Amino acid sequence: ECSWNPVTGCTKISEGCVHCYAATFAKRLKAMHNPRYKNEFEVTVHSDLITAPLEWKAPRKIFVNSMSDIFHEELSDEIIQSIFDTMNQASWHTFQVLTKRSERLAKLAPQITWTSNIWMGVTIESKEYLNRADHLKGSAAAVKFISAEPLLSDLDSLNLDGIDWLIVGGESGHGSRPIKEEWVIKLRDNAKDSKVAF
Repeated sequence: ECSWNPVTGCTKISEGCVHCYAATFAKRLKAMHNPRYKNEFEVTVHSDLITAPLEWKAPRKIFVNSMSDIFHEELSDEIIQSIFDTMNQASWHTFQVLTKRSERLAKLAPQITWTSNIWMGVTIESKEYLNRADHLKGSAAAVKFISAEPLLSDLDSLNLDGIDWLIVGGESGHGSRPIKEEWVIKLRDNAKDSKVAF
């Protein structure tokens, strides 16, 4: 398991973003004079890192842009495409991509080459964002997953058809918002009924 951050920085777009771990982390890294975070959490492309996984010879499971969102509106289609091109070429790695910007995923999905080593996921933290699952299902990603974290409401009507994997978690740390046990149990049961890994 490792992270690959050819882009750092993001902006908050929904409730799940309120206590963003990456924003807090970026602030700390800037204070430590890490040159990658001189812009703290402003969207920044690190061109020299776009092809980095091609140099990692041993197969790895790689979380893409743990410190950003690959479908952020400030990134050009070309930059996004170049990051996916690296994933296509680095066939010996498994890439896990997660976004809250599912509209842009849906828009760009037809132009992306979905090699079998790319796992695509969306965050659905509350029922207001159930449509993110539909955007995800429209992609040709070999593995599609939903990250229901931080889970902030029940997701009773979540349709898991076409989904491979469901991750559920609560918020932690200062001022964290509560997660209800019954929300998690219902999701687990839904996953079990839908034969989706939980």
